[in-house]
Amino acid sequence: MNEKIDRRKKYTRMVLKDAIIQLLKEKPITSITVKELCLLADINRSTFYGHYTDQYDLLDKISEEVVEDMYQTLNQYNFNKEEEALQMTEKILEYVADKSDLCQVLLSENVDSTFKKQVMELTKHIIMREWIEDFTMNDKLSEYIPLLVLSGSIDAIESWLINGQKESPKEMATLIHHFTNYGLMGFVQRERGKEE
Repeated sequence: MNEKIDRRKKYTRMVLKDAIIQLLKEKPITSITVKELCLLADINRSTFYGHYTDQYDLLDKISEEVVEDMYQTLNQYNFNKEEEALQMTEKILEYVADKSDLCQVLLSENVDSTFKKQVMELTKHIIMREWIEDFTMNDKLSEYIPLLVLSGSIDAIESWLINGQKESPKEMATLIHHFTNYGLMGFVQRERGKEE
């Protein structure tokens, strides 16, 4: 009996997740109602309220699930080593590519910035902490460095998703990793090296 209930719960959550993703591609969360979610998912409202308080709660639970998945992925690597930081970035981009519809919606303007902030906090906590400790930086300035790197990286990933992922996760990881380690001048120097 419990297995049947678990399968039903899983199914309900899956169809609601699919419904909200579909609707978020068209309009902002503020314009989505529980009624239209239930209609699209083909479930009744009492079933919806048995799982979530409202459309925002549903979106929050989806965001939390994605952030937890990313956390599990990030924790598989040792970020003290440069090559593993690159591998980690590639794995995250593979994850994002695999769940591109979901990630694109969560990063879009149709939802609030909570997901983006959660991802930034997660990567700052795990990745940037080690990077900052390796370099002695002015304490006042060091709070801005992770924001510059992470905001730019997340915006680049969002653009990558919107533009159909023309580059592979490995190419994007290399680009982000190179920029993080060498900044804009690293690209100028690399191009000059190719010309010589």
